[in-house]
Amino acid sequence: MAHTETGSVHHGTLRRVGFSSFIGAMIEWYDFFLYGQAAALVFGQAFFPSEDPLVGTLAAFATFAVGFGARPIGGVIFGHLGDRVGRKAALVATLFLMGTATFLIGLLPTYAAIGVWAPMLLVVLRLLQGVAAGGEWGGAVLMLTEHAPPRRRGFYGAWPQMASSAALILATGLMYGMSEALGDEQFHAWGWRVPFLVSFLLIFVGIFIRLRIPESPEFERVKASDEIAKRPVVDAVRTEWRSILLVIGMRVAENVCGYLVSVFALSYATNNLGLAASLGLLANMLAAAVQFIVTPLYGALSDRIGRKPVYLLGAGLHVAIAFPFFALVETKNVPLILLAWVLGYAIANGALFATQPALFSELFGTKVRYSGISIGYQFSAVVAGGLAPFVATGLVAWAGGATWPVSLYWMAVGLITFATTLACRETAPGRIVTR
Repeated sequence: MAHTETGSVHHGTLRRVGFSSFIGAMIEWYDFFLYGQAAALVFGQAFFPSEDPLVGTLAAFATFAVGFGARPIGGVIFGHLGDRVGRKAALVATLFLMGTATFLIGLLPTYAAIGVWAPMLLVVLRLLQGVAAGGEWGGAVLMLTEHAPPRRRGFYGAWPQMASSAALILATGLMYGMSEALGDEQFHAWGWRVPFLVSFLLIFVGIFIRLRIPESPEFERVKASDEIAKRPVVDAVRTEWRSILLVIGMRVAENVCGYLVSVFALSYATNNLGLAASLGLLANMLAAAVQFIVTPLYGALSDRIGRKPVYLLGAGLHVAIAFPFFALVETKNVPLILLAWVLGYAIANGALFATQPALFSELFGTKVRYSGISIGYQFSAVVAGGLAPFVATGLVAWAGGATWPVSLYWMAVGLITFATTLACRETAPGRIVTR
């Protein structure tokens, strides 16, 4: 059952909340994406040395997946905190945890220096990143959707998603810059650490900004009426399990395909096709830049024509692009490679990504919204995005270097999301059930 609450806030406050959500989410996702870039390019050699590069890459992608395994834990912890204490407190805590873990990764000795302790400590820090990421997304989107006028939730809810694109640009841009400036030898020796160490400065900026914004007005109304849920996580699972399952299914394609492009395809282009790592990083930056532009457009479109049509469009595009994507990449033609990245990451995934904040938040009631949206969103991350680069790498190895199994995998998750979206009720204002 969908829910909504009416009301709006002053435009100045909304802009301030929007800016805070954007900056905070950008810093958090910068940290999380940075790990994916390093896993594709560096961590296999630095922390999992092997005579077979494929083994090192698979091990690095396995630790990438570990972060996703921890995200439901973060969703439960910070969902409880966000529904009990407030959205603002949860968001400050997630930002501090993420930034600290990322900074420590930048200081971590390699396998050559401390042996097996290096990958073990890397896994621990990746787990902490996952816990932080598990609580970040739900709080960031709720701070905006709960402040925004009901008929503009799609547009304003897209702002934290734009932050994700900006984070990918920032993370990839720094990795690209260090790689180009230092060359492969120095980049692998120490240059990759610099983008991780930058996180130390970013977390203080983000926390300062987040401490200056007001609490969500919808949470304040629930608090004022003494209706705070005592066990929000339990209540969400008990009363909103259908919505949680819908979120999991609708998110599968966005999560799998986003990481197939931004992480797996980066590794495939570099390790299998022999293309320069800088080309893959450049493609990631271009695709993220285009997604940054189309995200608010898709969000605004969902306010006009409904959430479901836009979401169905994105799922359908994923089914259509699955085989053409790799066909374009395998031409080794730079403009065609860049086109493939833009179509897969920005155009197809952008439609899903932009619509999620408004659509998913409108599926839950205020009292358990942080918990419900976080549980659904983060459990989907475990079964979908976290395993995607690992699964895709294994499929290519099994197929003797061919990508057709990955394309079938891509199509399958697109169809799952398309079918789940058909089963979801429209939530846009004017056609929602209120209570």
